[in-house]
Amino acid sequence: MRNIPTGKEDAVTTMTAAEQRSRAKAEYDAFVARCPSRDLLDRISDKWVVLALAALRGDGAQPFGADCSGEPRPMRYSELARRMAGVSQKMLTQTLRSLERDGLVARTVTPTVPVTVTYELTDLGLSLHQVIRGLKGWAEAHMDEVFTHRATYDARTG
Repeated sequence: MRNIPTGKEDAVTTMTAAEQRSRAKAEYDAFVARCPSRDLLDRISDKWVVLALAALRGDGAQPFGADCSGEPRPMRYSELARRMAGVSQKMLTQTLRSLERDGLVARTVTPTVPVTVTYELTDLGLSLHQVIRGLKGWAEAHMDEVFTHRATYDARTG
């Protein structure tokens, strides 16, 4: 912080933009209603975001149901669309744009005929990739238990 003289005996304390960002970062708390990290949590917890981030990995030739092992690599839109069964073109486009806007995915256009567009994880996206892969794996590994609990709950509550 720096002091800015006002011509009076006392000084007004102000913060630089970097100091304000640093202070805000220290104050992020998703349990606070107006915290901007809630928007990010909302974005990265979306089903299509989770699947897109998990899909941007190695060997795209794996069949559905296979794990997302391998190193992340650039993928074409059509590869992602095939990998993410059930996603509409509109939803995949919106998802990739939001990930690009947040700095998690980079979009590269190569001037070929036809134009080639690829998507790949940025360093920021890579830092989230392992967490997302773990979340996807957990859901797949525990689905039978969840089905059992759901059936028990539904039978009990009618």
